[in-house]
Formats: sequence, structure tokens, C-alpha cells
Amino acid sequence: MPSPGKMKIVVSKDGPYMVYGGIPLSLMIIEPNKEGLSWDWKEAKDFPVKEEYSLCRCGQSKNKPYCDSSHLRAKFDGTETATRRPFVRQAEVFDGATMTLSDAEELCAFARFCDPGGKIWGLMDQTVDPEVRKLAIREAAHCSSGRLVLHDKKTGETFEPRLPSSIGVVEDPALGCSGPLWVRGRIHIESADGTPYEARNRVTLCRCGASSNKPFCNGSHASIRFRDGLVEFVRLK
Repeated sequence: MPSPGKMKIVVSKDGPYMVYGGIPLSLMIIEPNKEGLSWDWKEAKDFPVKEEYSLCRCGQSKNKPYCDSSHLRAKFDGTETATRRPFVRQAEVFDGATMTLSDAEELCAFARFCDPGGKIWGLMDQTVDPEVRKLAIREAAHCSSGRLVLHDKKTGETFEPRLPSSIGVVEDPALGCSGPLWVRGRIHIESADGTPYEARNRVTLCRCGASSNKPFCNGSHASIRFRDGLVEFVRLK
């Protein structure tokens, strides 16, 4: 496995994500619980590891998740509009009983892991209960975009999951659509102008082409019902 320091994703101008450093790529499926709410992640397929590859950003490739130059034909406008402010300056802080919740709503990728148990915001005042606290930590940790981050009020500990340096191609069968690219393990992401974005443990990159917060996902794949056909392919195999 290559070291995380050599791994990098470069956002090309009006083109694909250029991936360097042999970053592992897998298909990640959002699995619901019996109530139909997002509950867990399932790794469904590993793609062949390549030292360098390009991932579709316009949503129109016929070789998803890889780029096939469809962005040229479509005259894709991939202008990056996301803020360069660090997460702590984007997030609103919610004060709970034993924890605080940092929430950067603009980063929401609509994975909906924050919903079980009455939504994580409603749990914050109940975290003296060990089971509620455990659920809140679980929900924040499953948030693929890193929109939600929990901190312990007494110790200052930040609850971050241990994630491998890798990229997940998100599929959301319960919602009937395909999701973003889930970038894990503090992989460096560089803008088309050469400026680095803040390196974080978990972020999501738009691959449907419709986000208004490029290069990051803002949940637009759900509203346009973006489908890449990969889940159907895996099921057929």
C-alpha cells in the first residue's frame, strides 16, 4: 500500500479527478435498517488498484466511475465554487449535555445516517444516557461528508472514525440513486489552480456534475436521481 503522503487527488479544470499514488477504490453501498433508515456501509466491490487513474466528474461517462472524456462533448462546466475556509470556520456548533456537535451544513451529501433515533440534533441533550451517546457517536462517524463532527465537552476529544486512505464510490439503493465519491483518510485534494483544500479524514466529492458546491457534494445526486448502473452490474455478477 502506498503511503498517504504520496496519495493525491487533483481536480482538473472542467474535467475529471486525477488520482495519484495508487489509492484503493471500492464500491460502497448504504444499507438501511428495518425502518428503512441509513444504518451501515457495505463494501460491495474492489476495483483494480492503479497507480494513476481519472474519475468522472461530469456524471456522463459511459465507463463510470472512470472518465471517458465525455466532459469534452458535454462542455462540462466544473467551476469550483466551494469555500477554502477550514471546517471549523464553516461549522455551526450545537451545545449538548456531554458533547458538542460541529455541523457544516453546506457539506451535506444526503447519506442520512444522522436520522435514526430522532435525528442527531435531537439526541444532543440526551447524551448523559450511555446508549444515546453511543448512537450519536455512531451517527456522526457514519457521516461520509464529514459535515458532522462530535467533541466531548469534558475531555475535548474529537470522535473521528479510523478510516483507510481510500476512495469509495457511493451507491444508495434505498433512495434509488448513486452518490458521491467518499474520500477517506486525509487524502490531499488539490484545486485546478493548484491550491490545496483542507485535508480531512472524510469528505465527499461530486460525481453527478450537479453540485453547486464543487468539487464537494451537496446532495444534488438525490434530487436529480443520478444513476451510474454500477449496483445493477454487481448484482448481475
